[in-house]
Amino acid sequence: MKIAIPKEIKNHEYRVALTPTGARELVARGHRVTVQAGAGEGAGFPDADYRAAGAELEAEVARLWAEAELILKVKEPQPEEVERLSAGQTLFTYLHLAAEEALTRGLMQSGATCIAYETITDRQGGLPLLAPMSTVAGRMAIQAGAHSLEKAQGGAGILLPGVPGVAPARVAVIGGGVVGENAARMALGLGAEVTVLDKSIPRLETLDDRYQGRMKTVFSTADAIDEVVRESDLIVGAVLIPGAAAPKLITRAMLADMRPGSVLVDVAIDQGGCFETSRPTTHAEPTYVVDEVVHYCVANMPGAVARTSTQALTNATLPFVIALADKGWQRALADDPHFLPGLNVHQGRVTYAAVAEAFGLESIDPASVVG
Repeated sequence: MKIAIPKEIKNHEYRVALTPTGARELVARGHRVTVQAGAGEGAGFPDADYRAAGAELEAEVARLWAEAELILKVKEPQPEEVERLSAGQTLFTYLHLAAEEALTRGLMQSGATCIAYETITDRQGGLPLLAPMSTVAGRMAIQAGAHSLEKAQGGAGILLPGVPGVAPARVAVIGGGVVGENAARMALGLGAEVTVLDKSIPRLETLDDRYQGRMKTVFSTADAIDEVVRESDLIVGAVLIPGAAAPKLITRAMLADMRPGSVLVDVAIDQGGCFETSRPTTHAEPTYVVDEVVHYCVANMPGAVARTSTQALTNATLPFVIALADKGWQRALADDPHFLPGLNVHQGRVTYAAVAEAFGLESIDPASVVG
């Protein structure tokens, strides 16, 4: 199969969809891997490494896309990339379509088969291709939040762990999944006072047991969120409804109850954000202030630690890429019921119900197109 690895063009996105090690695995199986010249440099993987792995290099972007059967990316295709897609091609990347109507309609118009990393499942009900980037984003959320609390960044001038004689910052994490646990773990390690909110009692029990009661666990209700809004210095939004838009848990009116200079980090921004006042930002301008509250809403947080993220992503995606390349998308998805939910758009139709519902579109059962 002809596999293309284009260079990411989203603002300050330095990741690449495949490491040279991953390319070597595919080439060894008889596939043709073509990498856009310079695609891996931002993650510390020079062209020479891909060439040594047996991949081809292509400087001409239009040719790279036009000749590909399978296109691997990290972030959702930008408008000029959507225009390059055509029927008969398969796109495999993060899509997060429930927050992107224009992108959804563009992919439908392309006629391509579009498979999303973030909606593939596993036997335990997890999201194995979202998990590595969720881990990175959760850990980065605390780094970003701690920096944003500095006075020079618009924050209240609070040091997360405090110092002897001065209380540590209060950190609330809304959502106890992969993002939330990693954010809480980082905040706890830095010495902050940490509260995790979630609607799953079993999940809260797991966190309580795993961290031996060192973080507070609270069942998430409107009253509980009201309380953490009033008391927290830093709030991390880590909620996830797979494939669907994130619920708005903190409204603009609630900002009036927050301390001036407190910080909101919205890790759910790819799915539309879980704070009413959230809007996507970039690493170039990561924060903005609304009603004296600092908002950090970078939509590609792991892109800032591109080497770590690229390695972690390839580790997770490579078995699925191999299946697509060896079998073709139809058989690969038909053979694996956990791979099948990754199909979001095919030949102009939406195949993931939550995406269709977000925009009032009709959806079809993905099983109907792979049988």
